[in-house]
This record gives sequence, C-alpha cells and structure tokens, in this order.
Amino acid sequence: MISKKFAPYITSFFMATFMSSFMSLAISFLNIGLIEGFVFIWLKAWLFSFFVALPTVMIVSPLVKKLVTRIVED
Repeated sequence: MISKKFAPYITSFFMATFMSSFMSLAISFLNIGLIEGFVFIWLKAWLFSFFVALPTVMIVSPLVKKLVTRIVED
C-alpha cells in the first residue's frame, strides 16, 4: 500500500482523471456529436485536459479546503 502522506496527491490524481475524462467527453460530444473517430478525438481532448486539470486540482484543492472550513459551521 501507499503511505498516507501521499493521500493528497493520489486524491488530486483521481479527481483530475475523472473530472477531465467526463468533461472532455461531454464537451467533445456537444461540439462534434457522435461521429466516426469520436473515441480518438475524445482521447486526444482528454489527454490535453488531464494535463491542465492535474496541476489545477493540486493548486486549488488546499484553497478550496480552507474556504470550506471558513464557511461551514462546526
């Protein structure tokens, strides 16, 4: 198993993976529809979006946690 100290990085990886895959799928489908070669077009879009999403999630997550802590009651 992986040490708990890596949990934020693993969480960021999975969050970026799932979010970028679903978002790129939805946007690709919306823009071009279900055409021949759609899967390859979507995978190309997903790969690009993943490399944008991963650092974004890693940077934004701590800020979001602090914001939520401030606005949620104990």
